[in-house]
Amino acid sequence: MDIFSKRDGPRLEDVKAKRLLAENAGTIRKLADQISNGGFSKMRAEQARRREEPKPDGLMIHDLKARVSNDAPEPYVKISLNNRVVLVDKSTGRQLQMLGEIRGTVLSRRFVLATKDNGFFSPLDEEVQAVIAHLDGAEISGDLTESALAEMLEHLLLPRGD
Repeated sequence: MDIFSKRDGPRLEDVKAKRLLAENAGTIRKLADQISNGGFSKMRAEQARRREEPKPDGLMIHDLKARVSNDAPEPYVKISLNNRVVLVDKSTGRQLQMLGEIRGTVLSRRFVLATKDNGFFSPLDEEVQAVIAHLDGAEISGDLTESALAEMLEHLLLPRGD
């Protein structure tokens, strides 16, 4: 009967193989170059070149991240292509708060507030909900367009410096 037990650390055969490869690395590289007609060394040099950090000498570098002009958010109301109505920061483009959705068909569309009753997981806080509650269920039509709705929400929610 043979008993196999798991030991800590690498196996003795693995240690010997690694040592043999390390001791003969130069010879192995020479043989690999001879067999590949210098391709092995070229491949290794190319890999090393790719790992290097780019040097900015003579290059024009453009940072495509949004510039943050100040720490205080500058909110505005945005209606996205998927009909979500959100409060967004102008400088970063990040969503600050979900206000609701425009739901319905092409013929009849309505603005729905982000509340638990309307099926939202994170509802509006009570203060904001009280301010814009009269717009819940408002029909989007010729009189009230999406842009008019966004302007109304901005007027109700955002303080004016006038």
